Amino acid sequence: MTRYFLFIMITLFCLACSDGTIYTPKPRSFPKITYPERTFVDFTNDDCSFSFRMPGYYEVKQVQQSEKGAPQHDCWFDLYVEEFDCNLHCTYLEVGKEKSFDEIKTGAFKMTDWHNKRATYIDEIVLTSKYGARGVAAEIEGPVASHYQFFLTDSEQKHFFNAALYFNSEAKPDSLRPMLDFIKQDLDSLIFSFKWD
Repeated sequence: MTRYFLFIMITLFCLACSDGTIYTPKPRSFPKITYPERTFVDFTNDDCSFSFRMPGYYEVKQVQQSEKGAPQHDCWFDLYVEEFDCNLHCTYLEVGKEKSFDEIKTGAFKMTDWHNKRATYIDEIVLTSKYGARGVAAEIEGPVASHYQFFLTDSEQKHFFNAALYFNSEAKPDSLRPMLDFIKQDLDSLIFSFKWD
């Protein structure tokens, strides 16, 4: 009798647990992205020795880094993209004022090489604008802090502009890829319209 009762209870329990629905895992998906409409404006600043074209949806934010809250340099700024919650951190140095061109360039390459610890691939691209700016861009793949960095200088190597792109999220590189591809087109426009004054 006990065996019969136990058999009925197990059968009822198993029947109650299944309604015939077969569950399958959900397919991988990416976050919904709303791409802004591309319009361009000129970036000019009296404290900077350069100008360029940038998308109108980029917001210029002055960098506040010193102990007293003042900018370390009048021409250090972030270009913030609210739609993607990312910053293009931009710095400018006058060559020879504090460091030589080789010291500044070595520092820029060290910043890129620092990502080698976690990068799966780094692609370096030589840049030249029709206005005489030239430099190197690094596209970095993998779980890194900055996926795109570049520097530009002039033909006499008196000026040095450095920029690094940072997303303010911990999303996986695959999730960031569509946004990164979109922003790289913006950065191409910035780089190839870059002029030294």
